[in-house]
Amino acid sequence: MKNSKTKINKNNKNSKEINNLEINIDNHTSVIENKKKFFRDSFLFNLTFVVITTFLVELIFRAISKFNIFDYATLRIFISCFIMGLIITFLSHLMKRKWLKNTIIIIYLLIYTVYSFLQLGFLNYLGVYISFNTSSQLGAVTDYIYEYLKSFDLIFICVLLPFFFSIAWLILNKRKRYEKISITKKTFLVIPILIISIFTYYLTLKLDFMQNKLQLKSNQILFVNPDVPTIAVNQFGTTVFGILDLKSFLFPVSATENNVYNSPSSGELITTKPSREVPKYLDDLAVMDEKNKKYQMLNNYFANQLVTDYNDYTGLFEGKNVVIILMESVNNAIINEEYFPNFYNLYSNGWNFLNTYSPRNSCATGNNEFSTLTSLYSIYNTCTANVYKKNTYFNSIFNLFNEHGYNTTSMHNFTEWYYYRSTIHKNMGSQKFYGANDLKIKTSVYGEWPSDVEFFEKAFDILLNNESDKPFMTFLTTVTSHQPYSTASTLGDLHKDYFKSLGYSTASARYLSKLKVLDDAIGVMIQKLTESQKLDDTVIVMLADHYPYGLNKSSLKEVIDHDITEYEAERTPFVIYNSSMTSETFTQYNSYINVLPTIANLFNLDYDPRLYMGDDLFSDTYESRVVFADGSWKNELAFYDASTSKIKYYTDFQYTIEEIQRINLEIDAKISMSSMAIKNNYFKYLENKYKEFES
Repeated sequence: MKNSKTKINKNNKNSKEINNLEINIDNHTSVIENKKKFFRDSFLFNLTFVVITTFLVELIFRAISKFNIFDYATLRIFISCFIMGLIITFLSHLMKRKWLKNTIIIIYLLIYTVYSFLQLGFLNYLGVYISFNTSSQLGAVTDYIYEYLKSFDLIFICVLLPFFFSIAWLILNKRKRYEKISITKKTFLVIPILIISIFTYYLTLKLDFMQNKLQLKSNQILFVNPDVPTIAVNQFGTTVFGILDLKSFLFPVSATENNVYNSPSSGELITTKPSREVPKYLDDLAVMDEKNKKYQMLNNYFANQLVTDYNDYTGLFEGKNVVIILMESVNNAIINEEYFPNFYNLYSNGWNFLNTYSPRNSCATGNNEFSTLTSLYSIYNTCTANVYKKNTYFNSIFNLFNEHGYNTTSMHNFTEWYYYRSTIHKNMGSQKFYGANDLKIKTSVYGEWPSDVEFFEKAFDILLNNESDKPFMTFLTTVTSHQPYSTASTLGDLHKDYFKSLGYSTASARYLSKLKVLDDAIGVMIQKLTESQKLDDTVIVMLADHYPYGLNKSSLKEVIDHDITEYEAERTPFVIYNSSMTSETFTQYNSYINVLPTIANLFNLDYDPRLYMGDDLFSDTYESRVVFADGSWKNELAFYDASTSKIKYYTDFQYTIEEIQRINLEIDAKISMSSMAIKNNYFKYLENKYKEFES
């Protein structure tokens, strides 16, 4: 009996050991199966796959854009990739069929990748990122498709590589088993994970140590309104910027909500009075209780701006005629005595400004023309003049000359396919706008631009055959030197062979050929003014709307002899000429934003300097600085890059952090207040208020 019992116990023990071994084997097998299941098609694996793919796209984008990869912004972008990946993966796994799940993932990754790829191309070619706020120009942009695609750098293809690898992975896994996700308690773990991730993302916007003290706008403000895309893309990544951009387009944010400017109390108003008299009504408005908070903020802002005083240049050209020429796509290549003698004559015998730039933003010609005429910063990601074409500006350059007894006109030798100048210029005070139809200039499809020679012949016939005793002021926008340069055109090929014989590439030769036509037009202008004996009584002002961005970098380097990095590609000529003046060269850093107040002072026009974002270049208080579209700035001492929040010095001098912050705050206020004024038609309101006070 004892032996039997012992045998039974041994058998039981062996049985338990076998059972335990079987359990361990089962557990091990289960772990292996779980791992296999994870690597086959599990929710977690697909989430990892989606997040890694999109994050790699962002990393490559940052590397190509020369953004700092080892930055808190990279962590913020990773979190956003995780949040969006979590949502997309969850939605895709609700599908019953594997092909539906894969389709959702592929479409998401395709949109993410292509959008990032196109953003690189837009910035490289147009100088701005794609924005829903510039959708009004979509029809016009289609004209540039060939040149746009041709301008892509080969390295941009790297952004597409993660997507191609993801497609390959999905193809290799096409036979793997797929299980639709079931709504269980485990599934609901997605919700708290999502909430925690969103809160963590919020902390990256809020925590002080994760912010750059030199950044133009805070991340919190940019998240609400990404109105400076270069910074927003750096800080949030391409796709989050796209989402925020769409949100701001559908649900515009008021500047007051953005806290762009803290209105001072009445006790902080400027009390020093310069010799130049300005309307006291603005000061009165600043201390009044205005029900409209936006107008109240604007009243306070403008009332507190500096009144630039009279100087040695005040009234130097008073009573003379003035011709302002906005030259299409002109850079310093035109400063060449051999190729372009007519321009060079005015440049070398007049006043030339060495450090002039034409900062490029969306709708470059229209926006920069708008800024020249109003001395307001256009809204960076909006075709400002078109969208707000019904606005009126009693303080525009046309109206200043109107008040001084001038006949004012404006002319352009193309149709209104791009910009509604007949409406815009009329609302700015131009007494008569002449378009291509009015001038009887034939226009054709994109690429065959009209001749500036014909334009100037007809324009100056109108101006000089006017029997009025009043002086004239006219604003001319040329078009011949517009892109494309990569395709054949009548005027692009007119002098192409000559420039090619000098060693220029075909694209550069076509560009220079078009500049030659513009130079011939300048010759026509001088000839007609001379023949009518009005040259001595006429001041000619010439500046560029933007540089020829239709040329790629290698072609740009062919036609100019200076660097094109750090916005140096946007360096353009600016000339003021009168036959009786002594030639002089000026070195102040400036842009088209300074043209109006400078001319207003030279002609001794009655204007309030506080109402403009630019300053008179000859003012004793002028601060030499050019501000670019994204808030970057440059002067003799340094270059501040707003997209990276970094500053590069050209001398031993260095700004303190507080000084950089002060400059950035001033620039941000100018740009933001310009936007608010434009969006709310502020100058119409101000004009009506002035009339109320006067009555």
